[in-house]
Amino acid sequence: MSTTGKNHLLLIEYIKTHQEQFYRIAYSYVKNQHDALDIVQTSVEKALRASDRIKEPKYLSTWFTRILINTSIDHLRKRKREVPMDEMDVWMGGVQEKSMDQLDLFDALDVLNPDEKSLVILRFFEDLRFQDMAKVLDMNINTVKTKTYSILKKLRMEWEGIEE
Repeated sequence: MSTTGKNHLLLIEYIKTHQEQFYRIAYSYVKNQHDALDIVQTSVEKALRASDRIKEPKYLSTWFTRILINTSIDHLRKRKREVPMDEMDVWMGGVQEKSMDQLDLFDALDVLNPDEKSLVILRFFEDLRFQDMAKVLDMNINTVKTKTYSILKKLRMEWEGIEE
């Protein structure tokens, strides 16, 4: 089997085993179940069409996550609308109660631009290390650290403003 065929099969297996993670990432951007599912579907289609461009299978996760993030950001740029908070009650295909802290965090994330939101989502929602974030976002690790700490300061100020 050719390298392209192997990469395609690896990609299909990766997609099958990580679909819930993809949905969480997309949902954290758009806070809407339907839009998140559309983003995941579009990302999968893009990845499958480009599977022959995977040079190193060990970077498959990084490569696909970048496609997913870019597709999410593109979607936000196209829609440029606010999603009502009542649409947040759907998470991972089921309804779960949200604590006030979780709702406040989602509100606070809305003050971030898409690039800032990417850093927060990868670090705190997907629990990636700075090194992995740098690979996914194609940034220097020190830039990732600096920007993340700056965003946290911005969120802390926003959070304090919400509670006052």
